[in-house]
Amino acid sequence: MNEEKKCVMVIDETLPLGFIANTAAILGNTLGSHYPDLVGVDVTDKDGNEHMGIISIPIPILKGNKDVLSDLINKLSDEKYKDIVVANFSDIAQSCNIYDEYIEKIRKVNSSEMTYFGLALYGNKKLINKLTGSMGLLR
Repeated sequence: MNEEKKCVMVIDETLPLGFIANTAAILGNTLGSHYPDLVGVDVTDKDGNEHMGIISIPIPILKGNKDVLSDLINKLSDEKYKDIVVANFSDIAQSCNIYDEYIEKIRKVNSSEMTYFGLALYGNKKLINKLTGSMGLLR
């Protein structure tokens, strides 16, 4: 990975634990599907058992809330952040059981009407630090 790149997740810490875990899993899967080169090669342990490759970079999970996430979305619309890749998971997505339902629902709402549960950001390390550097780890 390029030393100048960084990835973080910001997740609403007020969500129930199951929603936090689900949000992180969905964001990780979404990001991984767009950047498969971030996943390392499969490995073999001493016993000869194979293990699928895992993400090859750290992804700190930072604590936020709905206001922090909304503020981040607004900041990310600034031209200087145009190269940061953003994956999001919202109340619209969480409320759907099938993807076609999500497609239909999201077409009917503006971004400002969504409540974001989490964001994954990937891009320039300095810009991501500027956006998230003061946020604590979600523990």
